[in-house]
Amino acid sequence: QVQLVESGGGLVQAGGSLRLSCAVSGSIFSSNVMSWHRQAPGKQRELVATITSGGKTTYVDSVKGRFTISRDNAKNTLYLQMNSLKPEDTAVYYCKVSSGLQTYWGQGTQVTVSS
Repeated sequence: QVQLVESGGGLVQAGGSLRLSCAVSGSIFSSNVMSWHRQAPGKQRELVATITSGGKTTYVDSVKGRFTISRDNAKNTLYLQMNSLKPEDTAVYYCKVSSGLQTYWGQGTQVTVSS
């Protein structure tokens, strides 16, 4: 059974930084895509960043230059380094793994940025 557990969320002032982690347990294909998504109150969940098993990354325009997605394949862990945080980054952040035909989600971690 595959499980994803996020950590690292919290309350931070605007301009601050946080690092989210997503630990993946269970069996997944070595070729997969990992991603971070977020959902703000009253809004739809949106894709924030993706990274392939080969290290190719993509970002939504609103976080380019501020967020960095990375992964440690040996540890089966996904990261999201978030710098220069803004109040509009406030949301529940979720990690996702797409492996073969399967998709797995974490339970989410709250990020709150105060102005």
